[in-house]
Order: sequence, then C-alpha cells, then structure tokens
Amino acid sequence: MKLLHGKVAIVTGSSRGIGAEIALTLANAGVKVVINYLQNESAADEVCAAITSAGGECVAVQADVSNSDEVRKLFDATFEHFKQIDILVNNAGILLFKEIAEIRDDEFDRIVDVNIKSVFYTLREAGTRLADHGRVVNISSTVTRLMLPKYGAYAATKAAVEQMTRIFAREAGKRGITANTVSPGPVDTELFRAGKTVADIERMAAMAALGRLGKPDDIAQVVLFLVSDEARWITGQDIGINGGII
Repeated sequence: MKLLHGKVAIVTGSSRGIGAEIALTLANAGVKVVINYLQNESAADEVCAAITSAGGECVAVQADVSNSDEVRKLFDATFEHFKQIDILVNNAGILLFKEIAEIRDDEFDRIVDVNIKSVFYTLREAGTRLADHGRVVNISSTVTRLMLPKYGAYAATKAAVEQMTRIFAREAGKRGITANTVSPGPVDTELFRAGKTVADIERMAAMAALGRLGKPDDIAQVVLFLVSDEARWITGQDIGINGGII
C-alpha cells in the first residue's frame, strides 16, 4: 500500500456513510482525496478535517455528479488542487425502496440520473483524464443478484453500473487502467435504513451467513485493495462484499 502515497483520488458522495469511510481509508494509506458532496458542506468539511488532522491532504468540492457540466468542473477542480487524478471511486447514489407498480416517473428519472448518469459522466471524463495505470472502483449492490421486492428500480441502475464498468475496463485497459465494481450487501448506513422498518432491517441482517449488517469499513478495505498495486491484475470484475448473503 506504500505505493499509494502521492496518488490522488476522487470519491463521489463522500461526505458521509460508505463514501466517507472510503475517503478516510484511502487518506490513511497516503492518498490525497477529493471529498465530493452535493449539499452537506459541513459533513464534507468534517471528513476533510479528520483527514488533515491525521496528516493527510484533501479538499472538499461541491458538485452534482448527475450533471455533466458539474462533473467536468469536479475534474477541473481536482487538477487545479492536485495536478493529477489516479483513482476514481463512484460512490454517490440514492436508494428507492418501492414496488415497481408504485414508482412515479419523477422518482425513476431521479434514480437513473444519480445512479447511472453520474457513473457515465465520470467514466467519460476518466477515459481521457485519469492517469495511466489508474484505478476505477464503482459501487454496485448485491441486490442485482437477488429478487428482493421494492428494489426493482435500484437494482436496475446498479446492473447498468456493472455493465458500464466491464466495458470501460476493456476500453481503458490499453492504458493500464483497471476498473471494477464492488457489490455490498446491506450496510448499516443512513441510506440503507431510509424507508425501512426495524423488522425489515433485522430480516436483511439475518440473510448474511455472518449474521449481521455490513459496516462501512468492510467495504472501504476492499476498495483500498482494488486501488492498490496488489490488485493490478484484477479488472472488469464485480466483487461481492456481503457477508455471505449469496
């Protein structure tokens, strides 16, 4: 992991939850981190403060990654601050927990914008602006492998992310860039708990062979491995991080 010192990473949606944990973990390995956030500036600043207080380097950049112009500005700001981009982690996403028959057009449009378009826009920028031998990790979900009611729209968006990642891995491989997805199971975050009853949460925790919900650090450690040189021969893959749900 020492080879990560001096590398620069963009982590989208990293002001809280899994994204914040990924940012902190990368920073602890010597990576200079761009904390991307949409609205919660104070939370982004708290993550940055934790990084800098531990001797790391970071900058918080506001950008709506569902908007192509703002994604371009996010990459521009990263170059302005750190002069390079070596790692892209697409973590920004929203969860829609509704049966397909109940989903409104505007809700479906929004989850497509945030979960699919954001990844497309950042991959498009990374295709020309990520450093040679760079690393891309996109966050998918174990729900793409399951038939869980109320996850139809969400699972569809994450399946799209997985396929885009595979194709990008082929396209960017000529520059030594790797691209993979990680697919967490239920992780105990604010995003996961939204719209669920206690019974829902307990039932999903019990699905894991290890008998608990995941923790953000469970995901962050795998992301750290995938962006390291130790994972240089892994690309175009989807890694399940789900405690044995499937």
